Amino acid sequence: MKAVVYEKYGPPEVLELTEVEKPQPKDNEVLVKIHAATVTSGDTRLRSSDFPFPFWLPARLIFGLFKPKKKILGHEFSGIVEKTGKDITRFKVGDSVFGTATMLKGGTYAEYICIPEAWKSGVINKKPNNLNHQEAAALPIGAMTAMYLLENARNRDDQSVLVYGASGSVGSYAIQLAKQKNAFVTGVCSKSNMEMIKSLGADKVIDYKNEDYSLQNTKYDIVFDAVGYTKKSIAKRVLKPKGKFITVKSMTKETDEHFSRIKSFAESGDIVPFIDKVFNLSDIVEAHAYVDSGRKRGNVVIQVINS
Repeated sequence: MKAVVYEKYGPPEVLELTEVEKPQPKDNEVLVKIHAATVTSGDTRLRSSDFPFPFWLPARLIFGLFKPKKKILGHEFSGIVEKTGKDITRFKVGDSVFGTATMLKGGTYAEYICIPEAWKSGVINKKPNNLNHQEAAALPIGAMTAMYLLENARNRDDQSVLVYGASGSVGSYAIQLAKQKNAFVTGVCSKSNMEMIKSLGADKVIDYKNEDYSLQNTKYDIVFDAVGYTKKSIAKRVLKPKGKFITVKSMTKETDEHFSRIKSFAESGDIVPFIDKVFNLSDIVEAHAYVDSGRKRGNVVIQVINS
């Protein structure tokens, strides 16, 4: 099968499309023919070994001190079950599924992957019928990250929420999830992305290049740093006395309960994946370079198999 492999850390050019052995599912796994994957910030960070302090050394010990242990990147997928292990009960051949490959030996930049029916680090579920494979692949990580952090901040009905870096994957979902609780949402982004943020439901948009969000008079219950570029000390200026600051630099967790709710929101149309660009698997270097440029809006999708 075709897969994108990298043998060393570095720029996008370390990624190489090649032929590798097609995996076979264990008793507790399904073999998924991948139709779409994504390029997340986590993928580019792993590729370049660009881990923030103080996580650099622990991350290198986990993912490979001198070279990557996991040769195939890619964390999200959507595809069709081609084969099942004998212990599988939730899925059958032909099911359209989506999910993550978190902490598995293989990644999603490949034509096939084996996914456990259940494991502690990641998730899999049947794909929402109203989403195509590209849309479904763009849903799991950004949406679950936003939900996990908002719930940690005890996001309740009718609060005020500021999302810094609102045009990214996590930020775009944070806006939509906050609006599900009737929040007054302010998005902070560049001028070129202001219309996008408004279309996702933001009540107010701030161009960070022309206005310092921390100097406005509005006070917030939650300030959500969705890109890791602002600080709690700055956010405090606009937080209410008992307000919460949350950031994507925090540890998060993927759970079946969160994923089921994300799927339900997608099926009802309450959250919609925003796809910026779609690249073919053969253009993976270009896709990573685009994400590295910092111009990505929402999600960047990799079309693995035409559907």
